[in-house]
Amino acid sequence: MPNFDPEALRAAAESARRKSEMGSNATDQLAPQGSIVIAPDSPAGATVDLTTTYMGLRLRNPVVASAGPLSQTLDGIRELDDGGVGAIVMYSLFEEQIRYEDARQTAIEEQGSDSFAEALSYFPTTPSNESGLTRTYLSLIEKAAPTVSVPLIASLNGSTTGDWTNTARRMQDAGASAIELNVYYVAGDLHTPAREVEERHLDILAAVKQVVSVPVAMKLSPYFSSFGEMAGRLDAAGADAFVLFNRYLQPDIDLDRMAVVPGFGLSGSDEAKLPRSWIAALYGRVGASLAATTGVETVEDVLKYLLAGADVVMTTASLVRHGPGHAGQLVDGVTSWLTRKGLTLDKARGMLAVPSDVDGGLYARSGYVSGLERAKKVYGRN
Repeated sequence: MPNFDPEALRAAAESARRKSEMGSNATDQLAPQGSIVIAPDSPAGATVDLTTTYMGLRLRNPVVASAGPLSQTLDGIRELDDGGVGAIVMYSLFEEQIRYEDARQTAIEEQGSDSFAEALSYFPTTPSNESGLTRTYLSLIEKAAPTVSVPLIASLNGSTTGDWTNTARRMQDAGASAIELNVYYVAGDLHTPAREVEERHLDILAAVKQVVSVPVAMKLSPYFSSFGEMAGRLDAAGADAFVLFNRYLQPDIDLDRMAVVPGFGLSGSDEAKLPRSWIAALYGRVGASLAATTGVETVEDVLKYLLAGADVVMTTASLVRHGPGHAGQLVDGVTSWLTRKGLTLDKARGMLAVPSDVDGGLYARSGYVSGLERAKKVYGRN
C-alpha cells in the first residue's frame, strides 16, 4: 500500500475540523494547515452588499434563476424578477428545434418555387415559418427584457456545429443580455476520440462568439478526461463564464414494462459536491466567471458554493418546489449569515477554494485519503 505523508493527513484533518466549526464543508476537499483565515471584515450592524459581477453583468445579488420551466412565459419571468433573483436564464431553445424549423422553412419556399409564377405574384412575401418555436422564443425576449429589472440571459442548447448557432445573434438582437451555451453531448459512439469531443465544444463556442458581442457562458458536463485542462482551453478561447454542471439525465429501467425510460427529476443538495469541488479548483485560475447550477435547495447550499468560489449560484429545482419567492429567502439567508460572521460577500467568496499555491492534484488526493481514513474510524468495527 502506498505511504501517504502523515503531516498532509494531519493538516487535512485539521482543515476539516476548522471548517466544521464555522459550519461549512464547502469544497469537500481538505485544505492544508494555515490556508483558511477567517476574520470579521465588516462592523456589526453594517448593511451587507450582495451586488455581484457575472460575465461583466452587474447583478443585485448572486442568486440566479437557471434555465427551466418557470421562464416559459412573460408572467413567469416577471414572477422570478419579483421573487428577488439577481438574473434570469431563460428556458433552452434546442438545436434540433432550430434545425427542424429551418428545414420546414426551406420546404415551404421550395414548394412555392414550384408553383405557377402568375400565382406567386399575388403573394407580397414568401410563405413563412416564423410562427414556430424560434420566433416564439425571440418574441418572449423582446417582451420580457424591457420589463424586468435584472439581466435576461438566453439559453441555446446544442451539440454539433452548424448554422443553428446563428440564432444566438437573433437572441442578442431581441434583447438578451448574454447567451448561455448549453453543450449537452454524450459521446455514445465508443470510437469517438476524447480530443474530438473537446474540439467540438471549442468549435461551437467559436461559432457563437463570432456572431455576438454579448457575453457567452458555457454550460458543461464534468465528463472530460481532464476537465481542468478543458476549462483552461475554453477560457483561452473566450468563454465568459462556466456553468457547472449540466446534469446527465440517465435513463432508467421500468421493470413492469420491461423498457428503458427517460430519467428525470429535480436535483437535490447531495448532487452539489462534484460541481462545488471543481469550482473550488478553478477559482482564481481562470478568467471566466464561475456559476454553480446543481443541487441548490437551501441557504446552506448557496453559502457553500460561494465559499468555494462561485460568482453566482443558480437554481431551478428549489424555485419549482417552493415558488419564485424562495429566491428572496435564499438571498435573505445569505445576508443573515454574512452579517453574523462579520463578512462581506467578496471576502467570503472563494474563502474555501483550493489555495492557489498548492498542487491541485495532491490537494484533492489528500482530502480523499483523509476522508476514507475518517470513515474507517467512524464506521469500522473494533
